[in-house]
Amino acid sequence: MAPDGPRCLCTLDPLPEEGYTRAAQRRLAGGDRKFPHRVAVSRAEVLTHRARSAGRMSISGVQEKVSLKLRRGRLELTVTEGEYLLKPAPGAEHLQGRADVPANEHLTMLLAQRVFGIETAVHACIRLGDGELAYVTKRFDRVGGRKVAQEDFCQLLERSVESHGPNYKYDGSYEGLARTLRQFCGAYAVEAERLFQRIVFCYAFSNGDAHLKNFSLFQTPRTGDHVLTPAYDLICTSLHLPDESRLALELFEDDHETAAFQARGFPTGACFLELARRMGLAAARARRLLAPFLEGPRQDVLALIRRSFLTPAAQVDYARRYEDRLAALRAGLEP
Repeated sequence: MAPDGPRCLCTLDPLPEEGYTRAAQRRLAGGDRKFPHRVAVSRAEVLTHRARSAGRMSISGVQEKVSLKLRRGRLELTVTEGEYLLKPAPGAEHLQGRADVPANEHLTMLLAQRVFGIETAVHACIRLGDGELAYVTKRFDRVGGRKVAQEDFCQLLERSVESHGPNYKYDGSYEGLARTLRQFCGAYAVEAERLFQRIVFCYAFSNGDAHLKNFSLFQTPRTGDHVLTPAYDLICTSLHLPDESRLALELFEDDHETAAFQARGFPTGACFLELARRMGLAAARARRLLAPFLEGPRQDVLALIRRSFLTPAAQVDYARRYEDRLAALRAGLEP
């Protein structure tokens, strides 16, 4: 069940009234500016703005998103020079529990950041003018008003709907994604570990939409090196699409199946250790990276689920799916 009393829309820490802690304010606003916990537009107004500006905005994806700018303590809809992306609950009727989508993405991103130490885009929940909960994230491809060079893995691989068809984002494997990372990233040894951790996280939290466009590289401002961007678009998609596949991409470039997969019919921890080997990670290091997903933070995960803005039924479902994936990752690793 959700905790009694108001809490921070970013950190989920208790507050006298709903809003943001000071630390969350600074993180969201990028300094001493105030960041409002409400944006003075309704969901209907967001969708209208999205429809009117769709041809001019560079925000990809099918989920309804609009761009925001922070001016004098107020968030305003904008077409250019946006600092934030706002995602209300989607209108797609085929999604189960679609009102829970903003809380789901916020919780999953928070779990990645707080429990598993994954660098994520700055994010929070926010209230719309009509009281509905929405998700807001700060753009990391803008620094001081300057656009940072960034490319997702579809761009790096020169894949598009025109060249590879409507499923171009899913036409690949995580092994192939790592091979592309090696090609473009000088600090591959470091970034490969970060990539492996994110792939395992997506499996552990039933994110079946971790496709090629949901991984990106950008240039560091100081050295110009290409590294993975902060993680984004992390969400337990099976909460809303129960029949989707367990992974957005194949694990391996060939048709290899581990003995553990053949025995159980789904990816296990042993499968991810094989992926790590193919990525060039040392076996002992791969096991250390996998260990937090097998043990330790389970109670921290369950506690954050209970404190989240998910409805009580969605909290139960989210926790059940997490426990299922936890068991799947442990399978095949028995001594």
